[in-house]
Amino acid sequence: MSSPSPRVLLVNDDGPPGPHSPYIFGLYLHLTKNIRWDVKVVVPSSQKSWIGKAFHITEITKGRYYYPREPDGMGEVSSCSRPLKEGEVAEWVLLDGTPATCTNIALHNLYPGAIDLVISGPNYGRNSSAAFAMSSGTIGAAMSSALSQTRSIAISYGTVLHPTPDDLLEPAHVLSLRIIQYLWNNWGKDVGGTRNGEIDMYNVNVPMIMELLNPKGLDVHWTHMWRSSYGQLFKAIPAPEAASTKRDILSEGPDVASQQSGLEDDVLKEEPEAPLVFKFSPDIQSLVTPSLDSVPVGSDGWALAKGHASITPLQACFAHADHDHAATGTESLRILKL
Repeated sequence: MSSPSPRVLLVNDDGPPGPHSPYIFGLYLHLTKNIRWDVKVVVPSSQKSWIGKAFHITEITKGRYYYPREPDGMGEVSSCSRPLKEGEVAEWVLLDGTPATCTNIALHNLYPGAIDLVISGPNYGRNSSAAFAMSSGTIGAAMSSALSQTRSIAISYGTVLHPTPDDLLEPAHVLSLRIIQYLWNNWGKDVGGTRNGEIDMYNVNVPMIMELLNPKGLDVHWTHMWRSSYGQLFKAIPAPEAASTKRDILSEGPDVASQQSGLEDDVLKEEPEAPLVFKFSPDIQSLVTPSLDSVPVGSDGWALAKGHASITPLQACFAHADHDHAATGTESLRILKL
């Protein structure tokens, strides 16, 4: 039995449509045109990957309005709300904040009491395994929703082919839509859930592979999260190289420089003689292309390595670990004697 159509908030961590955010507009069109759900969109004004569930608490969060146009979602930014112009499909909101900030402001300030489901994504890249998931702004935005007792689904499109063929976007959106509808109509139970004993949130990963074009499509697995890890994420930059990076960015003009994120923003603020300069340069190839024998069967990493989509139910918490000394069931709390 189908549930009533939800009022949806669509968020992401990649920002408005563009080279670093190629998926959100396509999914928006599928949600609004194919199944005619009511969808509001609130996204960061710039790319905010790897920021997790962080909030800006000392900065003032400012917002503007965005008016995407078909076919690619590129549009005009306005400091005030206005009627749609010819060719524009909707009014979105851009916030100068984190993905989790976008979720919370949308739920409690912009559309209080008017959202039933938060969809975060589709992310430009996978969010399978703990190493990615605990760093993910996409999952952080969904987690922010769950902690506000609102159902949420995080969706990520795992990059496998470089570049990703454009003809994979449509079947990826179609599969994601089927998964979203199924989860909405069959939301799972969890006795400890933050909302009416329900599953807090789901994490969905879809590999962008040619098998999406097959009539059968991809297999979809219920999975658990692969408890992976990472090592070095940053590398040191010699001072002359850091100064050169700053000059290169400035030489491209203010528009290009203002669009840079991560290292580039930091380098622009650093003095050339700064003694310690580091660049985000993660060595995570073993997480992106793990061997099958290195990932637990039934995990999200295993599913993607097999070329399957995954759905992982998640708790909005740092779940306690099972261990030999934990109290279970009706057993009395155990006292640790040191």
